[in-house]
Amino acid sequence: MKVLFTVPPLAGHVNPTVAVGAELAARGHEVAWTGPSGPLSRLLPPYVRILPAGEDNGGGYAALHERWRDLRGVGALRFLWEEALVPLARAMVPGVTEAVRAFGPDLLVADQQALAGPVVARRLGIPWATSASTSAELTRPFADFPKVGEWVAGQISGFLASCGEEDTGWDPRFSERLVLVFSTPELVGTGAGFPPHHAFVGPAFGARPSAPGFPWQRLDPERRRVLVSLGTLNQEAGGRFYDAVLAAARRLAGEVQLVLAGPARLAGSAPANVLVQDRVPQLELLPHLDAVVCHGGHNTVCEALAHGLPLVLAPIRDDQPIVARQVVEAGAGVRVRFGRPRAEELRDAMTAVLDEPGPRRAARRIQASFAAAGGAAAAADRLEKLL
Repeated sequence: MKVLFTVPPLAGHVNPTVAVGAELAARGHEVAWTGPSGPLSRLLPPYVRILPAGEDNGGGYAALHERWRDLRGVGALRFLWEEALVPLARAMVPGVTEAVRAFGPDLLVADQQALAGPVVARRLGIPWATSASTSAELTRPFADFPKVGEWVAGQISGFLASCGEEDTGWDPRFSERLVLVFSTPELVGTGAGFPPHHAFVGPAFGARPSAPGFPWQRLDPERRRVLVSLGTLNQEAGGRFYDAVLAAARRLAGEVQLVLAGPARLAGSAPANVLVQDRVPQLELLPHLDAVVCHGGHNTVCEALAHGLPLVLAPIRDDQPIVARQVVEAGAGVRVRFGRPRAEELRDAMTAVLDEPGPRRAARRIQASFAAAGGAAAAADRLEKLL
């Protein structure tokens, strides 16, 4: 079987496909990826096959990030669809078409935000499945804001019309045959009533680019250790948040060591119990930690919970408030403000997840559900059953 993954150039959307692709390859299947080759070459292992689609030769993705990073709420949502997802989808359609013709896949697996993949699959008569790298869109996120939901639907309809697709009500974000959900009901919640073709396989962790030179010898065995990470795209927007983190760290100096994945300029002002690194080997580091402070990104949240670690969540935009709410409702974390953080609030939140037994118990319950779900192997099983 040949499987083609269609992905946007975003780490959180690419990472699950790396693990699933590796599992399929180990079973003797041929796999490839299609999307903007420059960014994908930095996100995917060096040995995989990348077929270019939606190339950016003018630095457009970097410029988009500069404009996006300070947006919040509806403004961020509008920017995501109008300036990123729909233009990317239109740009990718020719390349994905060529990739399908060159590679000849038996199955296409499309990230839920890589809208070009399903359009091409339908045109060329290829079965396709959805890679739902975040569960937020599966949980009726606009139920309380119907006008926003209608606007998103209009963006999708407009894209389909621009591709010559008839408005038959189909949604390229969600396959009608298989939606791989890289989470479990214990985290997402059980009240939404998901159809049987939504397969909750739990998180799938694949190979990541290395972060060499991490000073493992500086981890303090006498203190509890907490990772602080805002993800790869949010570091420059986190100035005030980092200031509050460092102030909270001073108040916890006798008890807690923070590992802060942030800009090197913070190192000069960091107290002795804070280890500042531009990049950290997150998957390797998590077994040495007691808790995680993050922005509510789906990847980081699931990686922490897969290690039974409770969370302090400071969501910024997009799906992060929804993911943070899932964690809080599951009892595995505490939410704090990102925009107007206070040192006392962060100190109290870290103390709560470190000292109170409830968050750790909930995190371990979700950890067990992740292990039982099967991850990349379960996802590969479901993909093999489609053919």
